[in-house]
Amino acid sequence: MTRAALLFLICAALTAPGLASAKSARPVAARAPVVVELFTAQGCSSCGKANTFVGALVERPGVIALTWPVDYWDYLGWKDTFAQPEFTDRQRAYDHHFGLRDVYTPQVVVDGTAQASGAKSEDVEALIKAARRAPARPLQVRLLRGGKVAIGSGRLPPGGGEVWLIRYDPREQDVEVKDGDNRGHTVPHRNVVRQLVRLGAWRGHTTQFKLPAASDEGLETLVLVQGVKGGRILGVLKAPKG
Repeated sequence: MTRAALLFLICAALTAPGLASAKSARPVAARAPVVVELFTAQGCSSCGKANTFVGALVERPGVIALTWPVDYWDYLGWKDTFAQPEFTDRQRAYDHHFGLRDVYTPQVVVDGTAQASGAKSEDVEALIKAARRAPARPLQVRLLRGGKVAIGSGRLPPGGGEVWLIRYDPREQDVEVKDGDNRGHTVPHRNVVRQLVRLGAWRGHTTQFKLPAASDEGLETLVLVQGVKGGRILGVLKAPKG
């Protein structure tokens, strides 16, 4: 074999498709779970099925489902046992962002980018599928020692970003409603949010935040980075148990 022929074979081997792709391959960013937020109320006569549907999503891989009980139906005669004004404020921020005239229940927001009626499970499923097809969120969110969380650098959305701590109860909880439109009915709950804390602003560069203590035992911890005032969710961290 001539020297020229040998050099040709070596070059061909180095540029073979398999080797070329291996050489140029880059780590693929892990896809963050899809965040599904249900705004509901025990005094809402049409919310029971939505609660059940979103409760089933808790078991679906790649999905984090949250239940946000709101308080604006309390005037009907039953005060929601889990509702907090901050949850209603969160829903109002979303609806202002989506250009809706007013809040309603049951409402589902997916990844902070789209909303649908929680009574229409097929519409919610379509939003979840669309979120799975969307480009992966590259923003890194890591849990550090000493009860801290680190947010990586990334592209800042218009208006800026903010970091939220969410703690929720993973247990199944059934509440018997004794007054109002749902009197005599039992309303199911799953992943009810119990604590919502704004940790601070995210300005596109690496930063850290100290996590406050949990308000109750047995709660799961979630950290969300998202655009301000009900914007798109940019990063997600679900802290391991314990």
